[in-house]
Amino acid sequence: MSAPLHAEFELPDLRFVPVASLVPHERHDEQRAMPLVERMKAAGVLKNPPIVAPLDAAASRFVVLDGANRTIAARVAGLPHLLVQVVDYHHSDLVLSTWHHALVDVDVAWLRIALESVAGLRACREDPMHARAMLARREAIATADLGTETLALCGDGDLHARNAVLNGIVDLYRGVKRFHRVTAETLAAAKTRFPGASTLVVFPHFEKAEILELATSGARVPAGITRHLIPWRALRVNVPLETLADASRSPEQKTAWLAGWVAERVMHRNVRFYEESTVVFDE
Repeated sequence: MSAPLHAEFELPDLRFVPVASLVPHERHDEQRAMPLVERMKAAGVLKNPPIVAPLDAAASRFVVLDGANRTIAARVAGLPHLLVQVVDYHHSDLVLSTWHHALVDVDVAWLRIALESVAGLRACREDPMHARAMLARREAIATADLGTETLALCGDGDLHARNAVLNGIVDLYRGVKRFHRVTAETLAAAKTRFPGASTLVVFPHFEKAEILELATSGARVPAGITRHLIPWRALRVNVPLETLADASRSPEQKTAWLAGWVAERVMHRNVRFYEESTVVFDE
C-alpha cells in the first residue's frame, strides 16, 4: 500500500555534495562505470541518488553505503557535484546485512588450486556446521560450499589484514567467473534460484564500525558483499544531469534549489511513501 505525504512521514535528507567528498567503502566494478555513464547521459537524469553517511561531525566527507558504481560514474563523467541521500548510519532502523556469492559453473578443482594462490589464506576442509560456527566466531573469514565438501577460509591478523585476504578470495573470480548475490547460506538453497550454481561463498557479518574504519583508512571491502537496508530510501528522484554538471553553483545553492523543487512535487502530490516491501522490475 502506498501512502500520500502526511506530517508523520519524514522526507529523506537529499543534498548536493562534491563528488570529491564521497568515500567508497567497497571496491567498485570498473567494467560498469563507462556503460553507466552512457546510460546516465542518454537518460539525462540521475534516477536514484546514492546513499551516504557523514564520516565526520562537519560532514565534509561521506562514506558511500550504496551506489558505489553511480559515484564512480559521476567521477568518470567529471561531474563536480552529486545528489545523495544522507542517512544516520548509527540509526537502529538502518540494517547492515551480508550478501553471499553463488558461483556459476565453476570447476571445483580450479577453485581449490586458485585458493592456494591467495597470500595469507588457509583453506581447511570442515564439517558444514562447524564451518558455519567458525564463521560466526570470526575464526574464518569466509566459507566455501563446494557441494561435495565445505572449506573454512581463514586468515590471520587484524581487520585490515583479514580484509585484504577476503579481497584476494573475491578477486579470484570477480570479472572472470559469473556469480550471483544471494542471501542463502547453503549451496542447496542457492540452487533453488540459480540451478547453475556450483559453489557458494559465504561471508561474515560486518559491524558498522568496521565498515567506517576500513573506509576512513582507504581500505575497501570486496564489491557485492555488504547489504545495507535503508528505511525510506529515495527513488525515482530524476534530477537533471545538467544540474549535476553545473559548476557555476555551489552544492549549497543547488541544495536550496532542490528544497523548492521537492516542495513543488509535494504540493502536486508527486511524492509517495511505500511502507511495504517492494519488488521493482524495470531497474
